[in-house]
Amino acid sequence: MTGTGIYKQGVSAVIPAYNEAATVGQVIDVLRQVPAIIEIIVVSDGSEDTTAAVARRHGARVIELAVNAGKGAAMVTGARRAREEVLLFLDADLAGLTPAHVHDLIAPVLADTTDMTVGIFSQGRSLTDLAQVVAPHLSGQRAIRKKLFLTTGAEKSRFEVEVLINSEARARGWRVQRIPLANMTHIMKEEKRGLYRGVLSRLGMYKDIAGFFLRLTRKKLKTRPVAIFLLLLLNAAVLNRPE
Repeated sequence: MTGTGIYKQGVSAVIPAYNEAATVGQVIDVLRQVPAIIEIIVVSDGSEDTTAAVARRHGARVIELAVNAGKGAAMVTGARRAREEVLLFLDADLAGLTPAHVHDLIAPVLADTTDMTVGIFSQGRSLTDLAQVVAPHLSGQRAIRKKLFLTTGAEKSRFEVEVLINSEARARGWRVQRIPLANMTHIMKEEKRGLYRGVLSRLGMYKDIAGFFLRLTRKKLKTRPVAIFLLLLLNAAVLNRPE
């Protein structure tokens, strides 16, 4: 892959993948059709199938983690090894991805009209569309500048990584743009792993996300009394100020 098309800079695509041999090749093939995508990095997060071999066969640069470290850790690993300053994160189990979707995600960041884009499924499958209407922050499809992503502390996160990134974006005032991804969806966990294992995996994902919100709530509760105390001190200082 050479050339960046109309843009002066290119994009490193990073795909965290755990046992996604059946679908990761299709995602790579689409990315290879986009001139602005300079490199494709697949981080096989302790996969027990042929994910790494399939990714290499389709032309991706592959990083293999010996154990399953979690989605956030896989994303950070790929980001740190990326050559370009703009990153595109995609899930490895996407269905219906097109070069137009990729362009829509990366163009606003490359044009510097936004700091991060977040892809939202639409007109795809009712269940995945509904999930993103209810919780759009869970989308794994996003473009962001590497220097911003690497400040989020995502290396210790698992499935809650998208919630963490969005939380950091709000706290820091990043410009965020939602991008509709028409006729696109992903393969559900229950389809990939069977009903029992799929449900267990989904519950594990929800546990990671719930744990993040619990830690965030506890942090706010701890800092709030301090803020109130400082406010009272400031108020007392103003009231007791000599005329």
